[in-house]
Amino acid sequence: MSILALASNTLIGTPASGNLEYNGQFFGTDSAGSRAQFQRFVLETAKASTSGTSIDFTGIPAWVKRITVMLQGVSTNSTSLPQIQIGSGSVSTSGYASAANYGVGAGQNTGTVTTGFILEPSGGASAANLRSGAFILNLIGSNTWLAQGNIYHSSIGFCIQNAGISPALSGALDRIRITTVLSVDTFDAGSINILYEG
Repeated sequence: MSILALASNTLIGTPASGNLEYNGQFFGTDSAGSRAQFQRFVLETAKASTSGTSIDFTGIPAWVKRITVMLQGVSTNSTSLPQIQIGSGSVSTSGYASAANYGVGAGQNTGTVTTGFILEPSGGASAANLRSGAFILNLIGSNTWLAQGNIYHSSIGFCIQNAGISPALSGALDRIRITTVLSVDTFDAGSINILYEG
């Protein structure tokens, strides 16, 4: 069965039979003849987080509505807190409302930033930290994104919870950056990848 990819930006509607791709979205018919729009998932190529002060993923399509950022054993060479930033044409570096916390009671540690989606509070910051987990971004509308995640932190032995909301971007999200709050610490271990869907 073949797939037809349209070059035009004119939506011609869901076809009565066969499969059709339009602007990254797939339409088709099932065995009962019911028409449907299918979810599309794209796993990017993982990038080593072993050098540089930021890891960027660009060229994200305009049809994307949900993105999962995945970290495996990610570390930096100092104590500036890791964060995720998003953008349209360029990375947005302000206007976020973001928080992270771990622990309970007297042992609870929290932190907030406005420069990105923070991945951990300051209490466990160390150059030896290894972070693994997933951070999910969901489009809520008007080019604004909500975020939530759970990150395992090797040094403190806690699961860090984090959440936030982005500023309204000037257009459709097309890039994600993983960096630190001070943007000067260098990545020195691990890998990062994203999975996006629409």
